Amino acid sequence: MTAPDASPSTEARIAAIRRFSRFYTSVIGALREGLLDSRFSLTEARVLFELANRNEVTASMLGRDLNLDAGYLSRILQRFAQERLVERAVSEADRRQSTLTLTAAGRVAFAPLDARSRQQVGALLARLPEPAQSELVGAMARIEALLGSGPRADWRLRDPQSGDIGWVVARHGVLYAQEYDFDARFEALVARVAGGFLGSHDPARERCWIAERDGVNLGSVFLVRADDELAKLRLLLVEPTARGLGLGKRLVAECTGFARAAGYRRITLWTNDVLLAARGIYQAAGFRLVARKPHSDFGPPCMGEDWELTL
Repeated sequence: MTAPDASPSTEARIAAIRRFSRFYTSVIGALREGLLDSRFSLTEARVLFELANRNEVTASMLGRDLNLDAGYLSRILQRFAQERLVERAVSEADRRQSTLTLTAAGRVAFAPLDARSRQQVGALLARLPEPAQSELVGAMARIEALLGSGPRADWRLRDPQSGDIGWVVARHGVLYAQEYDFDARFEALVARVAGGFLGSHDPARERCWIAERDGVNLGSVFLVRADDELAKLRLLLVEPTARGLGLGKRLVAECTGFARAAGYRRITLWTNDVLLAARGIYQAAGFRLVARKPHSDFGPPCMGEDWELTL
């Protein structure tokens, strides 16, 4: 049954989500009586996973985190206890509750499930080329961020690897076209800056940082030499799926810290007035606006801005 006031567009979205749900549950074999050819159902396997990967967990915690009916979960745990897969101990934090731990037999039962799951997902990924694998993981992260409690913050920063500079150029081109209607001239500018860094840079005084999570790139920034005392911050980018995590602030902080250590006295950057989030990051980092000039270099009329930070 659907809501009586559902619009045609809402109905179409509902149908699309239901179609995807049917597709994905079929792909991962969630409808089979025994998950991954085991004797455990999907729910039982998930409970085993949580017990294998968490410490000091109680039945109430499991029920809350997995949104399981208390009676249903109790029956699962009772069966596990009867099969000596799980053992209970009085919780040190709350003597009224018991913590749950997998026994040695429980870990033996869980191990092949975990291995088969990894093999299944690995086989799914193997059907796709590398760019499509990253696109798939990124799309899943976006779904998780939209439907979950918020974006995951477990990203890391690293030096660029093979293919990363091409990704920087491509993502700038795509995102700035989508969000600001910039044309191909902007992508050409990014290609010149990124290509120049790739072709020749001094690692002692110039750096690029790539933000990554689960093998998927989330952001980038470059610090390049203008002269012995002046560095330029270039190509700050944060993917939509990673916004709101403080990633842009961290990337800029890496630039300023590196610049100080490298002996620069000032950092300058050029941006546009429509990049409101980036401008906020620069201002919070201590940069000040020193010049403005209108232009239409990338299509839409913009106000180009020069910002500067004294170190």
